Amino acid sequence: MTNNNDRRSKAERPTPAAPLRNASTGASEPASDGEPPSKSERKRQMHALQALGEQLVALSGEQLARLDLPDDLREAVEFAHRVTGREARRRHLQYLGKLMRSADGDSIRTSLERVTGESRSAVSLMHKAEMWRNRLLDDDQALTAFVTDHPDAEVQWLRNAIRAARRERELQQAPKHARELYRRLHQHLEQPLRTRAESTDEG
Repeated sequence: MTNNNDRRSKAERPTPAAPLRNASTGASEPASDGEPPSKSERKRQMHALQALGEQLVALSGEQLARLDLPDDLREAVEFAHRVTGREARRRHLQYLGKLMRSADGDSIRTSLERVTGESRSAVSLMHKAEMWRNRLLDDDQALTAFVTDHPDAEVQWLRNAIRAARRERELQQAPKHARELYRRLHQHLEQPLRTRAESTDEG
């Protein structure tokens, strides 16, 4: 026969608190002071996950393909590009936030930062190559400055390409040589970045 004191003892045992989730990634965290997350905390978590979903939706198809995402999350992100109505889009982003509650938020955020960081570097490199091409075509002293900064540059090839690009510009011809000049400048400026990346990987 169970003692009344035993019944009271069991009933008074505290219920374990539900784990908190990281507000920025959605990852589970231990509850502080044994307290369950408040309503406002759960709301912040939901908004953080929804914001992460919006960042995924903003990626290009190529960037998205480089992320390791669960199939259902990837399909939802891709479908978001076809949702046009404002209210429908809002509901779909909320749905994305719910899907990410079961995904690895930390891993997704890390991959996202890597992909977008590489994209920013690529855009910066494009702008730098375009800037040098314009300088080389507009300023006779620019070639000396470029070779000073890049002593391994193919000076004779650059000189011939600049001359040909200027001539086609004067004659209002298709910028065949200007495009080739840009391509070679891009390759030349990219090489040190590749070398550093390979050295980092080997280290």
